[in-house]
Amino acid sequence: MGKINNVWVFSDSADRYADLLAGARQLGEHVNAVIWDERDVTEVKQADAVYLLCGKTDKQRVENYAETFASLVRKEDGKTLILLAATRRGKGLAAKLSVLLQSALVNDVTLLERNADDLYAEHRMYGGLAFGREKVNTAVAIITLASGVYEPLAEVNAATPPLTQVDYIPPANEMLCRERRSKTASNVDLGKARRVIGIGRGLLAKEDLQMVWDLASALDAEVGCSRPIAEGEHWMDRERYVGVSGVLLKSDIYLALGISGQIQHMVGGNGAKTIIAVNKDKNAPIFQYADYGLVGDIYKVVPLLTELLKR
Repeated sequence: MGKINNVWVFSDSADRYADLLAGARQLGEHVNAVIWDERDVTEVKQADAVYLLCGKTDKQRVENYAETFASLVRKEDGKTLILLAATRRGKGLAAKLSVLLQSALVNDVTLLERNADDLYAEHRMYGGLAFGREKVNTAVAIITLASGVYEPLAEVNAATPPLTQVDYIPPANEMLCRERRSKTASNVDLGKARRVIGIGRGLLAKEDLQMVWDLASALDAEVGCSRPIAEGEHWMDRERYVGVSGVLLKSDIYLALGISGQIQHMVGGNGAKTIIAVNKDKNAPIFQYADYGLVGDIYKVVPLLTELLKR
């Protein structure tokens, strides 16, 4: 099974370069990293070459670089793969590249496979109720990759790859940012957490989150939640929502507390290696997914478990 001649990697979020480059190195012979902030060069040392997109301003949008990006790809011969982070901006850029390069695009990919010289991409569909498997038939394949698909490679002490500055080619119609409004920053990344505690509607009051945080501290875990907790009650930031349109877990342990286990949530949770569920409803769907299940009241189980872990 031969590798793809050229792989191009880009992310509008620097922390996604690690897993994108891991996938690129696995699938490609020559790996090119595209950055639009010179400070990101330290994040792409595992690339063979780095291209810096010039012309960035506070008003600039990632999607405006489609023509510039496409001009780089057109210079290459042979099979080409473009790997982008499946962020809102990444998908916007991918769509424009697909049109400019007349190439196939698959979004939110959770698995990439090479079979002989063919590339197959698996992705979520029907709101996470099913997975589709697509064969990419164009010479250039454009993929937006879900978070956590590839484990980052071990750190290397290699020299920084050569950096080439690329002149900005403006599109016919630019999209510019006219105003920025600050919001509460969140430094959580559940997709990278090794242990995650999830909380659902079994929690009766926002104040009761404290016992969950205490357990998380004892377990050295991050805290996530089901969609109603984040978007209905607004008790937690949306970045902590586990589910089909939220975070996809790759953790070693997922401890689900008071979560019923609807399919939309479990699309995000069933990527954990071990699922432990606590729910007072013995018929809760979550027990069909759990490796270990306990029928019990989280208000009794959580404090007891915290006490045991602290001993």
